[in-house]
Amino acid sequence: MKHIILLCTLCLLISCSTRAIDYEQVSPKEKLILRFPHVTGEYTPKGLAAKRLKELVESRSNGKIEIQVFPNASLFADEEELSKLQEGSVEIIAPHTAKFSHIVKEAELFNLPYLFTEKQQVWDTVDGPVGAELKRLFAKQGYTLLAIWDNGFKQITNNKHMIRTPAHFKNLHFRIVDSAVIEKQFALVGATTSVLAFDELYAALERGTVQGEENTMSNINNKKLYKQQAYLTKSDHGYLGYFVVANQNFWDRLPEDTKNLLTTAINEVTVWERELAKQMEIEQYEHIKAQQIDIYELTVAEKEQWKKAFKDTYEHVSTQTSSNIIRNYVNEKAGPYKPGT
Repeated sequence: MKHIILLCTLCLLISCSTRAIDYEQVSPKEKLILRFPHVTGEYTPKGLAAKRLKELVESRSNGKIEIQVFPNASLFADEEELSKLQEGSVEIIAPHTAKFSHIVKEAELFNLPYLFTEKQQVWDTVDGPVGAELKRLFAKQGYTLLAIWDNGFKQITNNKHMIRTPAHFKNLHFRIVDSAVIEKQFALVGATTSVLAFDELYAALERGTVQGEENTMSNINNKKLYKQQAYLTKSDHGYLGYFVVANQNFWDRLPEDTKNLLTTAINEVTVWERELAKQMEIEQYEHIKAQQIDIYELTVAEKEQWKKAFKDTYEHVSTQTSSNIIRNYVNEKAGPYKPGT
């Protein structure tokens, strides 16, 4: 009878808890459990990719590897993910690229405004020498960079007025992720900023703590941010991606056949996720258009004005890195706004 009462009590605690209960690993001989928390919704590119990765790995390992996916910050809060990976409480995370900018300075590369104008440029960069250099730099800091997943291009929203020119940013207050490049981006056009976790953003907009934010169509739609914003500028001014990362000590201890299985599955999911993110960006923009929010799409000439206004962000990244590969790439992408000109 005592056992029955204990079991019922445990079930009640699990069902009422606002965070998932974290159980210890079972014996590696029985099953390898990989915990994969993330802060976005289940039906975002990252959420769906994590689910697909789970299905592939568990099927191909005949259940000997289990991936436990925790969406919507249900295991740990946004700001806890990195520390939990470091201490071994989770095995895989996929945070916003900005989250690693304090550990690997070159990670700021992906936060540069108008670094990319189309998805293929992103993929070519990730799959080329720049991606290989980032993997090397991550390894030096004790992390295994497994992939970079897409979410899409960022747009600007706010609840004060439409933003068409850099001058329209002046005196507005925006929520940002913790990134020196993004903070500088807004400061260059006269806006102020506050760093807030993604899972705190909706409430901050609702309370008026911040007046605006930058995000992808997927995040704006899935978190219903349009309900707290009156204006959306389709600026495509920045890229939002995720570093899929494992703790290097954990990864190095895995048997080679396990690493090969995981690597193959992650590579397949990455290709699939790219196309998914591209399609979802289009579909979710159409959904947002049907909401009570005014939308303005920047012209090519207007985007060039924005890039010129943000040009000093390129110098920040160029001067912060000791990697010639990264520096040369940033200077090349800066075009006529090359640092020092």
